Amino acid sequence: MTGRRRSSPRPLPRTSATAAAACTAVIASLLAGCGSLPGAASGEKAPVTVMTWAPEGTKTTNMPGMPAMAQAYARWVNSRGGVAGHPLKVLTCNERNDSAQATQCAQRAVDAGAVAVVGSYSQWGRSFMSPLEVAGIPYIGGYGASAEEFASPLSYPVNGGQAALLAGNGRQLAGDCRRVALVRPDTIQGDQMPGLLNAGLSSGHGDGRSGGAGARTGGNGSRAVDIRAPEAGTDYTDQVAAALKAAGAEPAVYGTAKAGGVAPGSCVAASLGDHTDTFFDSFRRLQESRPRVQVGSVLGSVDQSMVNRSGGASGPLEGADVTGWYPVPGDPRWGPMRRVITQEAFDDDRLDPADQGVQTTWIAYTVLSAVIRQLSEAGVPDITAHALQTALDRGEQAVDTGGLTPKLRWRSDDMLAVADLPRIVNADVTYQVVRHGELVAAQQGFVDVGRTLERRPADDG
Repeated sequence: MTGRRRSSPRPLPRTSATAAAACTAVIASLLAGCGSLPGAASGEKAPVTVMTWAPEGTKTTNMPGMPAMAQAYARWVNSRGGVAGHPLKVLTCNERNDSAQATQCAQRAVDAGAVAVVGSYSQWGRSFMSPLEVAGIPYIGGYGASAEEFASPLSYPVNGGQAALLAGNGRQLAGDCRRVALVRPDTIQGDQMPGLLNAGLSSGHGDGRSGGAGARTGGNGSRAVDIRAPEAGTDYTDQVAAALKAAGAEPAVYGTAKAGGVAPGSCVAASLGDHTDTFFDSFRRLQESRPRVQVGSVLGSVDQSMVNRSGGASGPLEGADVTGWYPVPGDPRWGPMRRVITQEAFDDDRLDPADQGVQTTWIAYTVLSAVIRQLSEAGVPDITAHALQTALDRGEQAVDTGGLTPKLRWRSDDMLAVADLPRIVNADVTYQVVRHGELVAAQQGFVDVGRTLERRPADDG
């Protein structure tokens, strides 16, 4: 493997004639510009049963929007005849951020005859992947919260997971930062974060992109100060104080934020999942008595609703560099998903179109529907787990997600050469920034952090 996508080129600009032709094609019907959504089909066939799981009602990270999106998608697609005539039956399971419960959810999928687990979230990859592997059930478009999602031959990720986000955020911050403090959960998953952020900082300083303070001066170079925090903390005052000190935000030198003081080149990155909100409550209070620093984070820890809650343009997240997997929520490419949410789940407050879990679930079901259609067109009468796995492995047709990701396929040639994460096929991220209280694109298009991940030492996160 060279680590490059040789067979999955990005969509190229089309002429009006080819665009019109594309709107008649099955997979290209996913594109918003075609004026249609995935799901239109004829003649009812045998139902296709799948499962989506995610944690709900826990003290740590919760993702209720993922099963909600799956259910809304099923209602929508079934109201239009199913997927290639197959009614879609979606089972859901509360994974509760618990290893035993993750195993139980996977076993429920096996017992129910599910042909795939789609668009789900769990940190407990070792617990859920083994039952799926024994039963031969593919795991399509998981959130990317566990390493096993990027190692199991039955996993088909649609994004680069935490690895891509942290490496991307490091590259994004590199242009402005020469001293970085990373606040992250004191968990096994959190232990991977410093090495990934450092890989991005190093890449950003050395690839000619940054040209900022971090590229010119020493400071702590391309390594962030690692600050551990309780995953379910209710107050992060101590961690905020440690981060500001490590970043070099000294009042005697730069003045205080309240008086307009700024510590140039000083940056604090925070990635604590749902508890990032609590962190920035503490951050706001301590920041006033210290010089203002640049803030960085990743989507999933920060989103538009959190920006709003923290004070919008006058809050601590104004100007923050935020890295995501997909286009910003206001991008027209999300139009089909938004229409489905409006039509099928208008009153469901679990569904936030700006949530990356909701977005990942939409993309995962887009993949599932496309592959089912491919099998139907090939004359396969029964949609089984084995049939899905075979079609995904062969990758005879790349899956077009309407520009929300590169075209996706999972052949061996499409895998990147990332140590410990061999199933990554999409290492693209987007750079976003909080500007006037709104998350907007910091630059157009995707940034490929595949080489950054490939060059990261295997033991460095």
